[in-house]
Amino acid sequence: MRIPVSELAPETLYNIAESFVLREGTDYGEQEVELEVKVNEVMAQLRHGDAILIYSELHESIDIVDKVTYQTRLDQERE
Repeated sequence: MRIPVSELAPETLYNIAESFVLREGTDYGEQEVELEVKVNEVMAQLRHGDAILIYSELHESIDIVDKVTYQTRLDQERE
C-alpha cells in the first residue's frame, strides 16, 4: 500500500528516511557523504515523487522504492 508523504509528520518522514539510509549499508565511494545529507536527499526524492513510501502488510514494514520500480510492480500485479 502506498503512503502519501503529505500525511506524515516531518519528524516521522525524517525517521523513515534515516532508517532507509542506514539499511543501505556502508558508502565506499570516493567521497564519504554525511548521513544527514543522504537523508535529506531521500526526503527530497519522496517530496518530489521520485521515490515512494510503501507499507507491506505482510511484513508489517515500510520501504522506499523509486517511482519506476513501483510502477513496474503495479504493472506486473495487473498482468
